[in-house]
Amino acid sequence: MSKARIALFALALALLALAAYFLPIAHWTTTLAERARGTGVLGVAIFVLAYVGATVAFLPGSLLTLAAGFAYGPFWGLAVASPASVAGATAAFLLGRTYLRGWAHRKTADSPRMRAIWRAVEREQFKVVFLLRLSPLVPFNVLNYALSLSNVRVGTFVVASALGMLPGTVLYVYLGSLAPTAAQLTVAAQGGGTGRTLLYVAGLAATIAVVVIASRAARRALRAELERAA
Repeated sequence: MSKARIALFALALALLALAAYFLPIAHWTTTLAERARGTGVLGVAIFVLAYVGATVAFLPGSLLTLAAGFAYGPFWGLAVASPASVAGATAAFLLGRTYLRGWAHRKTADSPRMRAIWRAVEREQFKVVFLLRLSPLVPFNVLNYALSLSNVRVGTFVVASALGMLPGTVLYVYLGSLAPTAAQLTVAAQGGGTGRTLLYVAGLAATIAVVVIASRAARRALRAELERAA
């Protein structure tokens, strides 16, 4: 793809991000949830495509996960939302590794946190990706593009992401299934009780684990560089 096309694609993503800020995305999500009910396979396909597009464009996926629970119930909502979230994450990951690699590098290369994560991934691919998905250390949409610049294998990224995102997906789908109307989805996002507390605790533990692994990886990398220089 030419540089001009890449620039246009990046501009389109930026415009979508601005739209997410200024436009009534929450209202559109509740409308999608209401219409997805009872629409069968076509509705599922439209919902999955919307989820993938939202993830690639940095739009919030939590509302769509709630909407899946509302539209399809806790079991089928999870069956729809989990693959959709993984597909969206993978689509962003592959774009960051190909057409949007330069853009993703410019957005993340100056971050010491990202460089530490890349070094950690070099040593422990599956474990670090899994823990990052559990942890709020890096936002979901940012992490998709950041990991595309690491050496993590696509298969490892997909499996570790699917497992790491599953607890949060289960919680949000369940909360969405409890909402009496689509308009109550944003209210449901603020609930969660014990489930949300446990998820936060797990996220904190995962964050600590990622920091420890990243620190160890950084020390090993520094030691290797010093030995090579000597």
